[in-house]
Amino acid sequence: MAHADAPPVLHAEGLTKKYGRRGRRALDDVNLTVPSGRVIGLVGPNGAGKSTLLHLVCGLIEPTSGSLTVLGSRPAANASHLARVGFVAQNTPVYGSFTVAEHLRLGSRMNPGWDQALAERRIGQVGLNPVQKAGHLSGGQRAQLALTIAAAKRPELLVFDEPAAALDPLARRGFLQNLMEFVRELDAGAILSSHLLGDIEQVCDHLIVLCDSRVQIAGDTRDLLAGHVRLIAPYGEFDRLPAGVEVIQMEHGGQYGNALVRTEVPPASLPYRAEPVTLEQLVLGYMTRATAVPAARTEAGAWGASR
Repeated sequence: MAHADAPPVLHAEGLTKKYGRRGRRALDDVNLTVPSGRVIGLVGPNGAGKSTLLHLVCGLIEPTSGSLTVLGSRPAANASHLARVGFVAQNTPVYGSFTVAEHLRLGSRMNPGWDQALAERRIGQVGLNPVQKAGHLSGGQRAQLALTIAAAKRPELLVFDEPAAALDPLARRGFLQNLMEFVRELDAGAILSSHLLGDIEQVCDHLIVLCDSRVQIAGDTRDLLAGHVRLIAPYGEFDRLPAGVEVIQMEHGGQYGNALVRTEVPPASLPYRAEPVTLEQLVLGYMTRATAVPAARTEAGAWGASR
């Protein structure tokens, strides 16, 4: 639950990260503010910079330029801040030669705020055998173990990098259910990076679309969906749209255009047929625009990121 005086979960200004001798940009001039109390969906194609952003959030790497604060402080500024963030990396890494119980003991030694009762209760609820080695667990069980370890730190922010991508649908559903139970129990925020828009739609109330190393749009999901429509009109009419209406992406075919538009005026006042958009249509529209017209990307994130 958001608190009125709580600092933003994330605040980035000009955040840039380069890799290699040639300075390949993984993130390029990212400006972003995410209010507290959000469950954030981070989506984008491979190579968009999602893992880089999450590693910066967790303090695993340093930005090349620009600034980033997480929960009001520089990431991993000290041991206290490290304890406020729980991270589940891609492929939910655990130690194959350690038993489930040994993972919990290691967690208790490394985290001063460790909640052993919570860890043991959750291990029991998902049916993990404390004496079984992690290397013999299924993918879904390893994901549940990694999630439990991250949550038993009692962090204020849980960060997940594609944690359920390799899981079957049943295991993925169980993982997401447990994720949301932890968010409620801990009164924590969360960031979930995923290619699976169905997962994002199911659990997230804030969206960040990252493409071509930049934020294309960001904001509370409900507001973003309300501010976009699918507009159907003769092609020539799209050059004469009212002020406050911007074409994001258009599909061609027949005499009429079918366009995703951002609108600051009520859809009912538009002179053409306007239909609601789905989260998938919204995400794919911005990703398509970023890929097709790189020059237009510079202003794409400003509208949503400031909201």
